[in-house]
Amino acid sequence: MHFVSYGPPFRLDPNVPNVRFHPVRINEYELFRYPDYTLPLSVTLADVSREFGLDLIHAHYAVPHAVAAYLARCMLGAASPRVITTLHGTDTTLIGKDPSFRPIIRHAIAASDGVTAVSTFLRDETRQIFGIDREIDVVHNFFEPLPAKRTRQEVRAALGIGSGPVALHMSNLRSGKRIEDLLRAFARVRNQELRLLVLAGGDFAPYRPLTESLGIGDRVIVQGAVPDVEDYLAASDFGVYTSESESFGLSILESMFHGHPILATRAGGVPEVVVDGETGFLLPPGDIDGFAARMEDLARDPGRFRAMGERGRARAEALFSAERIVGRYLEVYRRVLAPPGAGSGLTKGGADR
Repeated sequence: MHFVSYGPPFRLDPNVPNVRFHPVRINEYELFRYPDYTLPLSVTLADVSREFGLDLIHAHYAVPHAVAAYLARCMLGAASPRVITTLHGTDTTLIGKDPSFRPIIRHAIAASDGVTAVSTFLRDETRQIFGIDREIDVVHNFFEPLPAKRTRQEVRAALGIGSGPVALHMSNLRSGKRIEDLLRAFARVRNQELRLLVLAGGDFAPYRPLTESLGIGDRVIVQGAVPDVEDYLAASDFGVYTSESESFGLSILESMFHGHPILATRAGGVPEVVVDGETGFLLPPGDIDGFAARMEDLARDPGRFRAMGERGRARAEALFSAERIVGRYLEVYRRVLAPPGAGSGLTKGGADR
């Protein structure tokens, strides 16, 4: 397996056998006003394909990766590998609505040998936005938690948190995550012992003024990108996600694997992950008062909702484990790589093995 990107995957262990990483080198020529990534990526994909005889390129996101894979195939000709494109959300729900990108995304999807989407919602949204009726396999996201390196008490002590309840939010902090709603809802919670732990995959600085104006600066704890996410999941009590829309909600799934009840918006593919009233609570986007009230309930007696969190863990393990979902991807791989007219080589039920 060969990873091709501008940087190594966040949690990739370089010591795993048969795994290599190939960096994409981006040059900033004065001739161009803005540096380009798609073209260097396509050249690197073509070079790696030639050198190692790749059978398949699995492009995550249509832009720029599936587009670059298409260009690499044009350069390679008959010797080119097959291409599978996985749609994760923003390439459809955000970029795909931009008229300047829509044609190239539609072309990249159409030119792919196989296409997957991480939720039924995203599959249907893709077909509607791009006006296509091609086959799109729904292969949900998965998560495989690693053992925590520190105890719950050690993490809390390092963060300056006592024994009180902790709400966890993990995201890239983009506008669609509606961080302002999260902070405003948290500010309305009367329980002063509740802490909000934000694992930020983006810059939290733009939200600092609001945090201070709401008077919650001393109760909001922000950590940047952390590789040991399991440590922080173990140190918290429930997950809160206020997104305007989510194609799936991988952070939600990570929280569920750690037995957390989930408080999230009823939007996009989230209801495919969280069962309202059984593994968490789903509210309309923008319902700040509703989020505040539910956080109040969860913070008042975390033990009361422990059964809800355990049902969430059981659902995550049953439907979204690596053991289950990797088999689905392998099924798609084999089908795409099979000679015309040949079967996938899988027996019935083989995707779950």
